[in-house]
Amino acid sequence: MIKECIKKLSLGEDLSFVLATSAMENIMSGDATQAQIGAFITALSVKGETPDEIAGMAKVMRSKSYQVKCDYPVIDTCGTGGDGSNSFNISTASAFVVAGAGIKVAKHGNRAMSGSSGSADVLEALGANIDLSPDSVETCLNETGFGFMFAQRFHPSMKFAAGPRKEIGIRTVFNILGPLTNPAQSKFQLIGVSSKTIAKKMIQVLKILKSKHSIVAYGEDGLDEISLSGRTFIWELKDGIISESSIKPSDLGLPMVDNDAIKINNPNESAKMLEQVLSGIDTPARLLVLANSGAALVAADKAESFIDGVKIAINSIDNGSALNVLKSYVKLSNTLS
Repeated sequence: MIKECIKKLSLGEDLSFVLATSAMENIMSGDATQAQIGAFITALSVKGETPDEIAGMAKVMRSKSYQVKCDYPVIDTCGTGGDGSNSFNISTASAFVVAGAGIKVAKHGNRAMSGSSGSADVLEALGANIDLSPDSVETCLNETGFGFMFAQRFHPSMKFAAGPRKEIGIRTVFNILGPLTNPAQSKFQLIGVSSKTIAKKMIQVLKILKSKHSIVAYGEDGLDEISLSGRTFIWELKDGIISESSIKPSDLGLPMVDNDAIKINNPNESAKMLEQVLSGIDTPARLLVLANSGAALVAADKAESFIDGVKIAINSIDNGSALNVLKSYVKLSNTLS
């Protein structure tokens, strides 16, 4: 089946949802050769992935992952990465703020691929045990309101694609799939992306996959987060309806922030910046976290508007709730495996 798909892609033809699903089944089950996987993801990248193709592959990847069973709604805050900004881990910091506001956050993440610090890296630098089983993640969610699912542990079938991905050295559909394959089946998401093209596809994929309320954000400056250096373009999916808009810092009641103020060189620097934010220290990083937490609270149906979300986020930090979630999570994670 994957040979048929490679042929179609090499001719510039799109795959149906069903064909994309079949090809991904071949890859994730180990039936496709390394050469076939490399050819498939390269041809798909050159042609340009469609929402149906991405959704079909995401469906298979979800089915092959270890699952975290939640009998309550959870939200994920993440980015696709690849924006080249070397910014500190804004979405991870925001996750603790959102959890501090009473929304359970099931964060799905990995080590850095191109930046200075991935979510797994910064959590490790903060002292957390990131390599937890599904049951242990569920325990963290139940007891602290935050759980982290380390992608390398939760997606064992990804080992079949690891070699070709590394050897071809280009961004492929797998860079898009990460935020779409949360093992806790989160139906509420804030996703940051590094291009308008990806954003427009991502929101369509979320609709196909029946997300309840998701926001995809792209900073005009290229930041894969809500940016405060200029405009941020927003695609929102709620109850099956997609809307597009743009926001600027003043719309959130926040000042502009130069992205140079949030650059880091390694996970330890990111961890320090994150702890400063959650401790209530007034820094440029705090402002970025407030903006992104505010948007996440809208996606979680906790806030009716971004500016309301920012107000809730301020309270979560300033009353100590966000920092308490971090401390509780780090402590509990080290008693689990």
